[in-house]
Amino acid sequence: MIRVGVVDDQTLVRQGILSLLGLADDVTIVAEARDGDEALEVLTRDPPDVLLLDLRMPRRDGIATLEAMRDRGFDVPALVLTTFDDDELVLKALRAGARGYLLKDVTLDRLVHAIRTLARGGSLVQPALTERLVRATEASGEFPEFTDLPVPESLTDRELEILRLLAGGFNNREIADAAGLAEGTVKNHVSNVLMKLYVRDRTRAVLRALELGLLTDGDG
Repeated sequence: MIRVGVVDDQTLVRQGILSLLGLADDVTIVAEARDGDEALEVLTRDPPDVLLLDLRMPRRDGIATLEAMRDRGFDVPALVLTTFDDDELVLKALRAGARGYLLKDVTLDRLVHAIRTLARGGSLVQPALTERLVRATEASGEFPEFTDLPVPESLTDRELEILRLLAGGFNNREIADAAGLAEGTVKNHVSNVLMKLYVRDRTRAVLRALELGLLTDGDG
């Protein structure tokens, strides 16, 4: 059973998420919070396996919560729930340590899939927002966390294909099916992508790919 905490200041939204997740056989809600301060209390008292986190909240918002989680060493994967208008905040959230993001109009199947992915140690980037993130990063042009990294090594065509599927939020099994590869081969390709981009996880691989323009049309 995957233990989930839900953080959202809007009572109806929070209750709606709780009701939806109550339909999943392998997910149980162990905590809910109205803002980042309450979320940190939950994490201190009884950390869940996955934290669903809103971005716009009073007192301590989602970004500040993620930063506090990182600073205090809370190793709980956070899944941001956002709206189409939060592109810049989503980028900040991913930089602050969020392991993925979804839109608040997500289906139950997609939400549960994301929770399972994060609980297994994966990351998830929703396809519907990837193009918007590309535009947002092009507008800002700033990725301070990557400034000290070495120049990335060139990716093969297959590695670029894997990278684009990662950006689509696919897990290793789904990538294997889409690319016609064995799952073990996909794992090797993902490891190579992380190594060549000098990043430690799949979310940062997608962020760096955005910075480098690897996910825009015509690249590769």
